[in-house]
Amino acid sequence: MTDQASAAEAGTPEIPGKPTSASRTTLSHIMTHSDTNLLGTVHGGVIMKLVDDAAGAVAGRHSGGPAVTASMDEMAFLEPVRVGDLVHVKAQVNWTGRTSMEVGVRVLAERWNESTPPTQVGSAYLVFAAVDADGKPRAVPPVLPETERDKRRYQEAQIRRTHRLARRRAIMELREKRAAQGYED
Repeated sequence: MTDQASAAEAGTPEIPGKPTSASRTTLSHIMTHSDTNLLGTVHGGVIMKLVDDAAGAVAGRHSGGPAVTASMDEMAFLEPVRVGDLVHVKAQVNWTGRTSMEVGVRVLAERWNESTPPTQVGSAYLVFAAVDADGKPRAVPPVLPETERDKRRYQEAQIRRTHRLARRRAIMELREKRAAQGYED
C-alpha cells in the first residue's frame, strides 16, 4: 500500500511533496575570539549551534511551520575551525517520515580574506519533528529527491533511521530486563 493510499484510508489529506531544493539553505558566519575554546580554536558547541540553527531553518521551511530538534544522530568534526574563518553551514532535508525529517548538514570553512576554496570541517545528521501551535506532532510533506546525490542521501537516511529505531528498541529491552531482575537505575 502506498503512503498516499494509506493517508486516504486514514482520512488524512494528502500533503504534496516538496523537492529537496525547496528548503535547502546555507548559513554563513565569521568566527571571532568570542567563539574560541581553551585551545584557541572555535568551540565545538558554537559549530553545533550553527548546525542546529541551519537544520532548524531547513526543517521549518520544508514542513511549512515550527519544527523542533528531536535528536542529533551524528556530529563529526573533521578539521579545527579558527578565528577569522568564514564558516558555511549547508543543510537539506534528506528523508521524511510522517511527522519527522532527517536533515543532513555539511560544515565548510574558508579564511575570510583569502580566495581559496572552502574545506569541509564537519558534518551532522539531525532529526526534527514538525509541531503545531500546541507542540503536538503534525504531518510533513514528503521530500522528493531530485538528483542522484539526493537519492543516495535519502537511502542512507533510511538506514540511519533503521539503526536508530533498533538501538532504541534494544536499550528499552535491556532496561526492562534489568528492572525485572530488580536493578534500579
